[in-house]
Amino acid sequence: MNSAKPGLKHIMSAPWIWAYLAAFVVWLATVLFTGGQGSIQILSAALSFATFSVIVGIGQMYVITLGPGNVDLSIPATMTFAGAVSMKIMDTQDAMIVPGLLIAIGCGAAVGIFNYGLIRALRIPPIIATLSSSFLVQSAAIAYGRGIKIKPPPILADFTTWRIFDIPVLAICVIALAAVMSVVLHRTVFGRSVTAIGQNQRAAALAGIPVDFIRFATYVQSAVFAGLCGYLLSGFSGGASLNMGAEYLLASIAVVVIGGTSVAGGHSNVPGLWGAALFMFLLVTMLNTYGLTAGYRLILTGLIIVTVITLAGGRKQE
Repeated sequence: MNSAKPGLKHIMSAPWIWAYLAAFVVWLATVLFTGGQGSIQILSAALSFATFSVIVGIGQMYVITLGPGNVDLSIPATMTFAGAVSMKIMDTQDAMIVPGLLIAIGCGAAVGIFNYGLIRALRIPPIIATLSSSFLVQSAAIAYGRGIKIKPPPILADFTTWRIFDIPVLAICVIALAAVMSVVLHRTVFGRSVTAIGQNQRAAALAGIPVDFIRFATYVQSAVFAGLCGYLLSGFSGGASLNMGAEYLLASIAVVVIGGTSVAGGHSNVPGLWGAALFMFLLVTMLNTYGLTAGYRLILTGLIIVTVITLAGGRKQE
């Protein structure tokens, strides 16, 4: 009994636990309102849509962990660009799925290199550099795709919507991806360097950490994840569209902050991304189920999110 109490106390003190508790509460409130109807379907849909927020959230989390001022606002445009290019090149052919994936990742890498080029060479703050980049990348996507929604290859579409016992297979794959990226963050030189830079960039440089290279790699990684997400979301939604990444501008930041990552940098939580992504989807579902008007939905969404962030923010610095 005595050993269980410290363990429970340690779990409850983790910043990511509040996102999962909030997700459970809003799911329970929805289920009670509907009399238990569709409870499993709601969770299955939440897993499906949360998957894409988690993918971009991983990349954004690494960037934010670098410290104050570091954020990638080019994620939506990168998703659109990678999705449009890969879909057009694959041209609904199953044989082109792997080349299409590599092209989407390459598009993301190119955007990441361009982003850091603006930040480093021109000394532009990351928030301005990535926002400026997003306009250029979005314009390139419009010029290349010409607004035409090209369908994905059938096998890709089937994979992104495939379920086993109502559990999306894509969600299982991204859970595994998140676990790998958690190991990278906490157990590799690269991940620990990202954390060290976020805690004190000057001290990290004096300790011999190649700060510029780590920052470069982190921004490229974020864009690569955005490209991957654009590729998968295009398969899931039936093709790439020019506004497909719009909702992920704030979502990619919200899941990071609600998930317990410090906006001041140096402290991050991969497990919290899933809790936050599920919470965000279930919250919208609950408010829609209750039949509230758009104004009330926005107000309550903001209040609930602020409450969860406040609870998660009570983290003691280690």
